[in-house]
Amino acid sequence: MNITAWFYFPARLAWRQLIFDRTKLIAATCGVLFACMLVFMQLGFRDSLYASAASAPIKLNGDLFLVHKQSEAMWRSIPFKRSELMRALGNPAVAEVYPLYLALAPFKNIETQVKRTLMVYGFDPDSMIFDIEDIQNKRIELRLKDTVLFDEYSRPEFGPVRPLLEAGRNGTEINDYKVIITGLFRLGISFAADGNVVTSDLNFMRIFPERSLSNIDVGVIRLHPGSSAKQTQAELSGQLNESVNIFTYEELLQHEKDYWANMAPIGFIFGFGTVMGLVVGLVIVYQILFTDIANHRNEFATLKAMGYKHGYFIRVVFASAFFLALLGFIPGYVLSVGLYHLAESQIFMPMPMTFSKVITVFTFILSMCAMAGFLAIHKLKAASPADMF
Repeated sequence: MNITAWFYFPARLAWRQLIFDRTKLIAATCGVLFACMLVFMQLGFRDSLYASAASAPIKLNGDLFLVHKQSEAMWRSIPFKRSELMRALGNPAVAEVYPLYLALAPFKNIETQVKRTLMVYGFDPDSMIFDIEDIQNKRIELRLKDTVLFDEYSRPEFGPVRPLLEAGRNGTEINDYKVIITGLFRLGISFAADGNVVTSDLNFMRIFPERSLSNIDVGVIRLHPGSSAKQTQAELSGQLNESVNIFTYEELLQHEKDYWANMAPIGFIFGFGTVMGLVVGLVIVYQILFTDIANHRNEFATLKAMGYKHGYFIRVVFASAFFLALLGFIPGYVLSVGLYHLAESQIFMPMPMTFSKVITVFTFILSMCAMAGFLAIHKLKAASPADMF
């Protein structure tokens, strides 16, 4: 028997068995479709979580970053002495150092006067540590007293800031301190903060009078051109206090993602939801395949009596599992694309449907159906020719 016949004949039998009972086929397809959509959505939310967690760090213009070792993430940072950052200037590879201040604070909606918490970033406007053109172009305005820039990618609950600014209404309060919004920029929200505001370090201290310029949240280090970030990192590790971590750019991004993946409960929830979707789909497909084998036990016994080997029936079961995976995945993918767009419009965070994600989910679904087929195979052993007599 050639290789085509080895696959073709079992697949043809499997397909005819599936379409013989359309009700069961629809039920099985819906089960796979549900599992597919659940896995797509869980992975989409997880990727959106990681992307939003790195939205601020990815815009920082630096080579090395100092963070207190007790800081779980940037939004939950532990301040450390600014003098540690200044000591880094003693390394010949270090060109510039700049402090970054962060804090969560209530922002008063200009229109409704309702307060909602957002993230406030304070820094030296001349440092250009944010690689965002709108921020860099507003350096002069940020030097003025009580001025801030508002992230227009913040959630709409903060109010229609752009139309209000165009109408001349730019006064509001952050942490019960009056400020003036002098412009907008685009950064993006995260699971930690629904909005963002940037301001100068001096204005930051006015908004948060309990804070001090000597205690910083993140230290941004720029190196001279041609300097090795890894080598400088190793040298600074021996020069600075052991209470601070020294991250490269890539390590800082990974540090933020690791917090949500391993320390925050929401990372576990998304992973658990993915597993539960696969388990539900596995049970449904297993029940369909098991019942199908049980209902056609006499037919299988007849084929065995005619000389068909046990391996032939195994290929039939796995072909059925493949067809169910394909039938459930295609509509599941189409519906998930629509749900991704719907979710993006509601959570205001990107949820891209990447090719790698499509391949990953199809692999999961195919593996799920294959596992269901593997569990159902033992029922084939009960299909004995002796049962017919």
